[in-house]
Amino acid sequence: MLEERILNDYKEAMKSRDSLKSSVLSFLRADMLNQATAKKKNNLDDAEIIAVIKKQIKQRQDSIEQFTKGMRLEMAEKEKKELEMLKVYLPAELSAEQIKALIEEAVISTGASGMKDMGRLMKELTVKIAGGADGKLVSDLVRQRLSTPS
Repeated sequence: MLEERILNDYKEAMKSRDSLKSSVLSFLRADMLNQATAKKKNNLDDAEIIAVIKKQIKQRQDSIEQFTKGMRLEMAEKEKKELEMLKVYLPAELSAEQIKALIEEAVISTGASGMKDMGRLMKELTVKIAGGADGKLVSDLVRQRLSTPS
C-alpha cells in the first residue's frame, strides 16, 4: 500500500538524517492526514493518496515558476528536488501515444463527433486514465482530436 511505503521512506529519511526528504514526506503525511480527517476516514486509499501527491506536485511546479521569475534560483532548485521526491510515488505516466489510443477508443465508444461532446469524452477518459497522465495534457489532446475531423 502506498501509505505504508511513504511511512517507511519517512522513517528511513529520519534515521539517515536526510532533512529535505523527511520534511517533504512529513508535509505529505500531514496533508494525507488532513484529507482523511476531512473525509471522516482513518486511512486514504491509493487513488486518494495519489490525488494528494498530485496536489503537492502542482504546488511545487507553481513555486518553481514563481521562484524562477523572481530570480530566486536556489529556492527553485530546492523545489525541483522536492518535486522529484514526490514523483517517485506516482504511477508511471502514460505516453502521448497511449493517451491518443485511449482517446480514440473513447471517441468510438461514446460516438463523440465534436467539441460539444468533450465533457462526455473527458468523463470517460478520467476513469480510464485514473491518474496516469496530466489532466491538462489529456484535455489538450481531446480538444485537438475533436477539432480535427477524422
